[in-house]
Amino acid sequence: MQVWKSRRNIGMWSLAMSLAAVCALSGVGATLAEDTTTTGNRVFFRGGAAGMTSDRAGELITDVHSKGNDGKFGYNIGGGAELMITRDLWGMAKGIAVVGEIGLEFKRWASSSVVNGEALVGNTTPAKVQMTMLTASVAPKVKFMQGTDFQPWVIPAGLDFHVISPTSSQVNYLDIGVQFGGGAEYRMWKELWLGIDSRFHVASNQTNTVNNYWTTGIYGAIGF
Repeated sequence: MQVWKSRRNIGMWSLAMSLAAVCALSGVGATLAEDTTTTGNRVFFRGGAAGMTSDRAGELITDVHSKGNDGKFGYNIGGGAELMITRDLWGMAKGIAVVGEIGLEFKRWASSSVVNGEALVGNTTPAKVQMTMLTASVAPKVKFMQGTDFQPWVIPAGLDFHVISPTSSQVNYLDIGVQFGGGAEYRMWKELWLGIDSRFHVASNQTNTVNNYWTTGIYGAIGF
């Protein structure tokens, strides 16, 4: 009888310890779930079509003033990161977030084979002169419908830093400007997002060329 009571006590203690362990693990699980809640930070990669509002034909380096390199349309590829600043517009509007976007984008415009600047040293064989532009940007992005799987957004105004290639006839290649944009994104699975993106960039044309352009396309983003 004494042995049976001893075993029963041991069983009760084991059950109590098991319940305590389950409660502890449940608490840890709740903490982990809270710790892994999405922060709103994302890394994105995008691509699509691009077009200049004015071509660069008729310059010295692009086509030796022949107007032969007059392509205005092309493609863009890029990527960047979004860092959450506020989820509720600093307490003024629930569901409206502001993130800071840091991006890098490459464009290639339609290019032609032309007699280029080498003609100045006697080489008149046509060769393709690649028309490209590299842009680094910093912009605030206002996102709506926070907490849902579908989130439209706008960029009211962002800062651009441009590098054009080839350089202008005055051998200038650096420019600055502003960008405006809009789009929307949809949560495909957990923190994998797919979106559409459209922007217009206005440059200050400090290279003595018109560097305004637009882009449109799709992007994928990963939350972290």
